[in-house]
Amino acid sequence: MFEGATQAQARNGRVVAVRGPVLDIAIEGDLPDIYEAVVVQAGEDRIIAETQSHLDEKTVRAIAMQPTQGLWRGAPVELTGQPITTPVGDAVLGRLVNMIGNPADNGAAFGSGMARRPIHRAAPPISRQSAATDIFSTGIKVIDLLAPLAQGGKAAMFGGAGVGKTVLVMELIHAMVSGYDGISVFAGVGERCREGHEMLNEMKSSGVLDQTVLVYGQMNEPPGARWRVPLTAMTIAEYFRDEKSRNVLLLMDNVFRFIQAGSEVSGLLGRRPSRVGYQPTLETEVADLQERIASIGNASVTAIEAVYVPADDFTDPAVGAIASHVDSMVVLSRQLAAEGIYPAIDPIATTSVLLDPLIVGQEHANIAGQVREVIEHYRELRDVIALLGVEELGAEDRRAVGRARRLQRFLTQPFFTASAYTGAQGRSVTVEDTLSGCRAILDGVCDEWDESSLYMIGNLDEAREKEKTLRSKASDARKAVA
Repeated sequence: MFEGATQAQARNGRVVAVRGPVLDIAIEGDLPDIYEAVVVQAGEDRIIAETQSHLDEKTVRAIAMQPTQGLWRGAPVELTGQPITTPVGDAVLGRLVNMIGNPADNGAAFGSGMARRPIHRAAPPISRQSAATDIFSTGIKVIDLLAPLAQGGKAAMFGGAGVGKTVLVMELIHAMVSGYDGISVFAGVGERCREGHEMLNEMKSSGVLDQTVLVYGQMNEPPGARWRVPLTAMTIAEYFRDEKSRNVLLLMDNVFRFIQAGSEVSGLLGRRPSRVGYQPTLETEVADLQERIASIGNASVTAIEAVYVPADDFTDPAVGAIASHVDSMVVLSRQLAAEGIYPAIDPIATTSVLLDPLIVGQEHANIAGQVREVIEHYRELRDVIALLGVEELGAEDRRAVGRARRLQRFLTQPFFTASAYTGAQGRSVTVEDTLSGCRAILDGVCDEWDESSLYMIGNLDEAREKEKTLRSKASDARKAVA
């Protein structure tokens, strides 16, 4: 019987049709509720499924959360009388679990007396929620400057394939978890097994695994399992927020695969597709997840989400559905990645509702606005430069182009999580150093500097030392020629 159900609640049924992960089940007695868990006994295996629809007075349709190979018609079914539940509590800290809360890290199984919570819960009412205005300092210059993150807020990293979403999320984990007084919950939605292994090792090596819960639904798992992984992670996060009054950092990679799994389930259930082939319930499914991310009292759930953008099309309905819920929107650009600008964050498209003088201060808001203005002006002139050359521009435009290029390079920085590949030690930069560096470039302090002095460095002092070294080498070269 499904853990957490009582004998009195258990009812019986049998499988009458199997179509991949879709099971039609004939029920003896009252039909189960929508989203109620049922357990199919397939020999020695027990397959957990979730009721999705009532077909008639005696039959329901369910989605299996585990593989159904070898399942047959007539297999016995137990009804649990409750939704799928996941274990919660201090015992899950430091563990890697699957969507139904079973350990997936070769560790000891959880005890039968462990507290469990249903993965389906309503969002907290507005009257209980508190506003999120406390700023997180990530140490990543371009994010702290243009898209500040708030405790209790939602931030999403949007980008196509191969532009650095996962690396950016990993760097945020390194930057925030090590100095973060709270619990971290990572939801790997449709992850590759390699990524899960790397994440587990990264957490172990950084010494933060004991305050972290990893919830994974791998690519090879049925769509129902991938569809429900974020809800399992969210339930664990809500337990620590509500029961333990702990701040929780919720990291999700990749939210698009959550939508993709929901689209698969919708098609398997025979629903008519909506725009671009997505499920007709797209907006509802995204809202059911996102609205549960909130601050209550002195404890908060802060979400950082990676979002794949199919074919780099930001008008895709899935991207729009997610973007409508987030406070900070970080957009990664393929063009900047091709130019070697890392992190490849587009300073124009990247936005945050927290970039407000009342929250970050007037100076921060002014500098961020000027940085965007200068870089936008440079982009307007790029076609002219490509055709005629920068020499054909007026003195004012040439100066603006030079400052924009230096700003773009100053906003790059080496990542700790990429040091094994780049050979460069990672840098973490305070907000004050980021603002002072941008102010100096905007004021023309660095107009005569070589652009490479500002590339892949931390604060402006490091760039100044790099410039002195470059000038010294140039001077020595001239003397050698003379």
